[in-house]
Amino acid sequence: MPSLTSPRSWTLRSKLVASMVALFLTVSIGTGSLIVLATRDYLARQIDQDLKQTVARSTFGDHDDSHPRGGGPGGPLPGGGAGVLSLVLDADGQVRTDPRSGSPINTAINVDGDQITLDAEQVERLSDVKAGGGPETVDLGSSAGTYRVMAVATSSGTAITGIPTLPITKTVKQLLGLVAAATLMGLAIVALGGAYLVRRNLEPLSRVAGTARAVSQRSLESGEVALAERVPASDTDPNTEVGQVGLALNSMLDNVDGALRARQESETRVRQFVADASHELRTPLASIRGYAELSRKEHEPVPPNVTHALGRIESESLRMQGLVEDLLLLARLDAGRPLDHDPVDLTLLAIDAVSDARAAAPDQVWGLDLPEEPIEVPGDRARLHQVLVNLLGNARAHTPPGTRVTTALHRGSTTDPTRTDVVTLSVIDDGPGIPAALQPNVFERFTRGDEARNRAAGSTGLGLSIVAAVAAAHGGRVGLRSRAGETAFVVELPAA
Repeated sequence: MPSLTSPRSWTLRSKLVASMVALFLTVSIGTGSLIVLATRDYLARQIDQDLKQTVARSTFGDHDDSHPRGGGPGGPLPGGGAGVLSLVLDADGQVRTDPRSGSPINTAINVDGDQITLDAEQVERLSDVKAGGGPETVDLGSSAGTYRVMAVATSSGTAITGIPTLPITKTVKQLLGLVAAATLMGLAIVALGGAYLVRRNLEPLSRVAGTARAVSQRSLESGEVALAERVPASDTDPNTEVGQVGLALNSMLDNVDGALRARQESETRVRQFVADASHELRTPLASIRGYAELSRKEHEPVPPNVTHALGRIESESLRMQGLVEDLLLLARLDAGRPLDHDPVDLTLLAIDAVSDARAAAPDQVWGLDLPEEPIEVPGDRARLHQVLVNLLGNARAHTPPGTRVTTALHRGSTTDPTRTDVVTLSVIDDGPGIPAALQPNVFERFTRGDEARNRAAGSTGLGLSIVAAVAAAHGGRVGLRSRAGETAFVVELPAA
């Protein structure tokens, strides 16, 4: 599962959706902020304009205060009228009274919209506003809130008029709420819609990846391989990025398919040549061996050097005949020739093979580790016997005298002893071990051990490759673990 703190591990789909959401969120926050700021600035300028108009309509005249300019008897008092905050101070800074009603001119509107009388502290704050200046912001406390006010000097004092900024605050808060709600709603729509659209548009890429994954899971190292997987034609449009990838993948698969077919044809020709050559070499080798034996049985005196030469000819023909037989067997196994699948008693087979090895190499210590009950597997007796012979012969050829070689047989796998569908055959020795550099290739053909382990000359390097091929033909596998003092060849075969 990709980590939320590590975007590099996210899928392309997740990255695209996250990028769309982040871009939308950035644009929405930026746009909303500009709208709110612009609205607040506009409303503030509008209040200042209304305030100036209100002040212009309610300015005092320069004559007797009982007859102000713009009004006669019964007219509005200077400083009163349209403003929601009205305060008139005399020259001594005291609140003037309305000559008609006798009440002080010091009223405002509180945050609840009700008219209130300004207290002494509020009057003191307003008296600090300079007459003749522009609009100023004055905080009148929690009861009245904040006002934009202007002060105008008159012949007998100062008239102060103000308009509350609470409508601006309410409007800005409402606008912020609308912007936030719209952003959240848009965020949900973009996330869900983006995920759907991205998934739908990336479906062709998923199909291309599916084709590549199917090819990657196939075994291509040997045998006949036909790469039928191709990206559908609908996903190979060269005008789209995904189509270009699909087209390139199809071209690559065509090239790989052609190379695999050429490799298969070459392998088939080589196998056929080896099989034919091995088969044809049997007759002349048998003739050479026969004539060598016949010559050594002559009654006439034969010079010693000739006798030695005939003995070497016979020995080498025997060795070459074994090599030809091994090559012919490998060629048949490569060609998939069916083997017998009769019940084979591996316990008896191991006893016979170890007995033969003890007779051939009495210098080694040969041991058996067999279960109480016989173990049978379905297979080809001759080929399974050859597996044991080759493993024991390998131990005999590459370990010094006195080495203990144990042949073990038991049910279960080396990785899971509880399995009952597998039989494990092991040949273990306490010799010097196989060099680490050689271990990955021991089951390859014509692989020979170094001279430090090779006491017997003339190894063909085919013995262990035959073991691996026979095990694979029986549906099993071979393994190796080796270190100084212990080398174990393990063959796992399906149980009966």
